[in-house]
Amino acid sequence: MALKIIEKNPILVLSIIIILMLLVHLDVPSVTIMEARNFITAREMVRDHNWLLTTMNGEARYEKPPLPTWLSAFSGLIFGINSIFALRLPAALMVLFLGIFLYLLSLKLNLTKLHSFYNALIVITSFYVFAIINEAPWDIYTHGFMLAGIYYLFLILKEKVAIWKNVMLSAFFIGLSILSKGPVSLFAVFLPFLISYGIAFKFKEIKPKIFPIIILLILSILIGGWWFVYVRLADPIAFLEIASKETRNWASYNVKPFYYYWSFFTQSGIWTIPALISILYPFMIKRIENKKIYKFSFWWVLIAIILLSIIPEKKPRYLMPVLIPLAINIGIYINYIIQNFKKSTSKKETFPVYFNFGLISFIAFSLPIVLIIILKTDIKNHLFNFITLTIVCVLIGINIIKYLRNKNIKVVFYLVVLFMISALGLGLPISQSLNKNLAYKSINSLHLIEGTNSIRTYSIGEITPELLWDYNGILKNIYKNEQLFLPNETNFGLLIMNEDVPKITSKLSAQYNLELKETYNLNEGSKMKERLIRQFYLISKK
Repeated sequence: MALKIIEKNPILVLSIIIILMLLVHLDVPSVTIMEARNFITAREMVRDHNWLLTTMNGEARYEKPPLPTWLSAFSGLIFGINSIFALRLPAALMVLFLGIFLYLLSLKLNLTKLHSFYNALIVITSFYVFAIINEAPWDIYTHGFMLAGIYYLFLILKEKVAIWKNVMLSAFFIGLSILSKGPVSLFAVFLPFLISYGIAFKFKEIKPKIFPIIILLILSILIGGWWFVYVRLADPIAFLEIASKETRNWASYNVKPFYYYWSFFTQSGIWTIPALISILYPFMIKRIENKKIYKFSFWWVLIAIILLSIIPEKKPRYLMPVLIPLAINIGIYINYIIQNFKKSTSKKETFPVYFNFGLISFIAFSLPIVLIIILKTDIKNHLFNFITLTIVCVLIGINIIKYLRNKNIKVVFYLVVLFMISALGLGLPISQSLNKNLAYKSINSLHLIEGTNSIRTYSIGEITPELLWDYNGILKNIYKNEQLFLPNETNFGLLIMNEDVPKITSKLSAQYNLELKETYNLNEGSKMKERLIRQFYLISKK
């Protein structure tokens, strides 16, 4: 009965999963460097009204288009501009948005409602889909909006009704994708989709639709590109300098070999083994019924990987768009074993299934033990969550084994999804105990010293985004290109990295008194990152 209710309400169930998996403890993970940039810009939008000429630390920041920051700022206006929950909320909801549109696209691929639901569950529980909202919040927007644009483009290509309505909707969402991270998703999602569509479906009856598609592309560029034109005209020097730097990075920053991405299937996290099996074309194509759809998703994955591999600059998070078609691929494999596992006798088919879900069962049993070993006595700080997580993990592990022995793969699949929900929903608060640093000191407390001494603080070198976010203010950099640009004030504060202290103090000691007042340290774990540490000196003229 419970399964029938779940399967009859896929959108509602997806929404509940996102609430339990992401929203309940959305403010628990520490703010990352990429998030901090977005959040600072959102805060300065609200505080200084820099809605179009976006800034970070009071200086031009045009590296990324503003749509994700606008959404964070709007959420901040409603729930509090310094609320991490508020600023993360739009990105978390984009995971749900992505899941819903993959579900809708799967239906239009003539997959069953249930099979489409599997695809959506897989994509929202794939590791880098939900992890990307903390590591690089722009990515979930650009690829989520692009998937919506592709859905309506698919309707244009496959159907003969509501062409112009779908043109407008597709152009709107593709434009939002461009306004989220420039042409990134056009290259990583849109182009692989078009090529794979041509391979699988041959662009049949495309001639009457060429003109609407041209209009679609023009509208997409207008919707997505107007901000770039505005900034180019309003602040040309800063815009060109930033654009030139970003372009150079593509070929000289984080350069990795061509094959760097070919472990891409591991980015799906708990679906790694099914993902690997799903891309074994000779194995899959002989067994499945929806061969054309499999060919479509397979080539979408493969072409996306090839195109991303061509770009010299590579990072694991750039693989996130590949997880969209990969979820369709995995869903085809999961649907196949759900329907055929009971009657299968081939070890080639049964062994990977037993191994994969047996491994997940083992992980479920092991998770509480691992937490005890790592946290030791600190576990008492999260006793309720730990006991609840332990009970849930043990029950899930036992039931995975039980239903796996009965060859009921559908229930096993749902149990794996439940494990992901439980691990994140109950495990995130416990993870706070992993981040212990007795030397931790928030830089926000610096405002007290500034108020007491009636001073303004400056930074030696560009301040780290995490520190700037925590500080909640402007920290002007007065040390650029090995030159020190001292302020006119008699008294002021300086934030200096440990490695720069001897150099800077020697330059100032002849004319200024220097008093070390505090060490600010934003490291939350045992591993110390020097970029998160600053020495604060009170400077006064002799």
